[in-house]
Amino acid sequence: MKKVIIEDIRKQDFHYAEAIKTLQTNIQFAGKNTKVVMITSCFPNEGKSDITLSLAKEMAASGKRVLLLDADIRKSSFISRFRIQEKVYGLSQYLSGQITPQDLIYMTNYHNMNMIFSGPSAPNPTNLLGDEVFAMMMDTLRQHYDYIFVDTPPISSVIDAAVVAQRCDGAIMVVESEAVSYRAVQKALAQIEKSGCNILGGVLNKVDTKRNKYYSSYYNKKYGEYYKKSEEYMKN
Repeated sequence: MKKVIIEDIRKQDFHYAEAIKTLQTNIQFAGKNTKVVMITSCFPNEGKSDITLSLAKEMAASGKRVLLLDADIRKSSFISRFRIQEKVYGLSQYLSGQITPQDLIYMTNYHNMNMIFSGPSAPNPTNLLGDEVFAMMMDTLRQHYDYIFVDTPPISSVIDAAVVAQRCDGAIMVVESEAVSYRAVQKALAQIEKSGCNILGGVLNKVDTKRNKYYSSYYNKKYGEYYKKSEEYMKN
């Protein structure tokens, strides 16, 4: 298995780290049957890839065998965003029969955490993700990892995330604070529910704690960005 170096360019922040630990703990309390978790958002640039990486790292640091799967084979920014210098193969190449399983999974510089990259952009991503090859791959991966975190495209933009959701045990919705409407979140959650995937909850991201006194007080209590059940934050 080849190794790649992933650079986490996020500045170290105590409150963010505590929020990720809380998210990790809540996922573990979801039960032993929740091991494949997809992370999505309504729209691009809400921060889901940062959260997916941070969550995978935290779970791996706790001693669990973790796989981070980049399932955005339409327009992934993972390689450039996290400054991966090595030439890597990915999911689109495997699903289209260009590489073998041995070429698909990479070790990372984080202990206990492996990675599957998205691969080159494909002209038919929905068909590839909906194919039996993807289903069989996910069934096999379940046998080798304690947790699999799947980074998907924004669900309000394309149908790919809903297709992937059919192979996942739970979904987490990342919502950028004050940037996404209630209706958009509601529609996205309904799309996930139609796939039969359990909605675990949501992450309210990019909260301006300096401007919002409620969140500023919450930060002072140690937790920073917070994790809630989706029904709770949707009421706000």
